[in-house]
Amino acid sequence: MTAHPFTSNVVVRSGVARVTLAGELDLDTAPHVLEAVSACLPKQPMSICLDLTGVSFCDCAGLGALLRARTFVLRAGVDLVVEGIGAQLARLLSLVGADHILAERNAATRTKPAHHASATVAARRDAEPAITAEAPLRDLLA
Repeated sequence: MTAHPFTSNVVVRSGVARVTLAGELDLDTAPHVLEAVSACLPKQPMSICLDLTGVSFCDCAGLGALLRARTFVLRAGVDLVVEGIGAQLARLLSLVGADHILAERNAATRTKPAHHASATVAARRDAEPAITAEAPLRDLLA
């Protein structure tokens, strides 16, 4: 049993979906990330805020789930904002060279999030090959 059980919460209001994750994000809990993100897409939000403030631990499976969720959201043509990246996850992102991919929005960038999908998402979505389980990390980060 994990010290910090994983939970997810999805709230959609006024075209903005807030996906709040908490606990340990690992091999056992990673599938729940895409489930949580997928749950809000039928409501057609204009943007998704992925709140990671409560994530106490993230391993490589959890990181992979976050990157797949990012790709899924952007391919759906929805803007993505990430908040609450803790020190452990920030270090993991830095170690794999993905710290700019899931960059966090902070007070200095409130009007211009560090990671914000643009109108070119649809064009990229049509031009990109499908992501498979064998796709290298660099393809997920593109």
